[in-house]
Amino acid sequence: MKIQKISMNRRDILMGLAAGTILPVSGCAQNEALGRSQLQLVSENQIMALSQQAWQDALQRERILRDPGYNRRLQRVGANMVRATGMTDLDWEFVVIDSDQVNAWVLPNGKVAFYRGILDIMEEDGHIATVMGHEMGHVAARHSAERASQQRASQIGLQIAGALLQQQGVEFNQDMAAALGAGVTYGIIMPYSRQHEFEADRLGVDYMVSGGYAPHYATDFWLAMSTRHQDSGFEFMSTHPSDAARLDAMRAHIAARGYS
Repeated sequence: MKIQKISMNRRDILMGLAAGTILPVSGCAQNEALGRSQLQLVSENQIMALSQQAWQDALQRERILRDPGYNRRLQRVGANMVRATGMTDLDWEFVVIDSDQVNAWVLPNGKVAFYRGILDIMEEDGHIATVMGHEMGHVAARHSAERASQQRASQIGLQIAGALLQQQGVEFNQDMAAALGAGVTYGIIMPYSRQHEFEADRLGVDYMVSGGYAPHYATDFWLAMSTRHQDSGFEFMSTHPSDAARLDAMRAHIAARGYS
């Protein structure tokens, strides 16, 4: 069999980087929770080690709230949601951070932090389950590993492009690297980040329904959160979907699943 040599001129290389298409494609794995394959260039052990370090750093940096009321509420919903996700193999831990910040996060190793500020605006346990389900969705989807793999792949892609351009007689300087890097960011990394948010929303709704929480808590909470966003910005330049796009997708998923 004759193998045809594939060549790229400098225009092909520049357009490929701007579109985010010159990237390594090996190292993919199937994710059952998502029903799609993922780029996986970072091992599970690496992600877990980084997660543990991030958790220890957070515990040292943040002030932990010991108030029994806040903690009982978070622990109650947390235990229920862990059972709903089926991810009982992780060493789950739930803490409340004593800050007015409206935020919450879950690390891939099952470490969960909710800030007092976000708990104060959550009137029902279903609202906590909404955010926790979303964050647990990121864990089940292995989004952290995929994101790290995409960033590693983009770096490799830029190195390949630089070598190809130099073969074409083009000097690959810092300005060109920065411009092509922007192409990778907006062509690959940011769209995947928005995709991750949509996927986590869908998984989060499934988990909270499995945990016995009504799905309307999810749409109610995100609708209330949307009123806090004074500057909507342009969705294309954002790592998260617009509020309207997020709510529309969530409502469509709830309807498709037949949740009442």
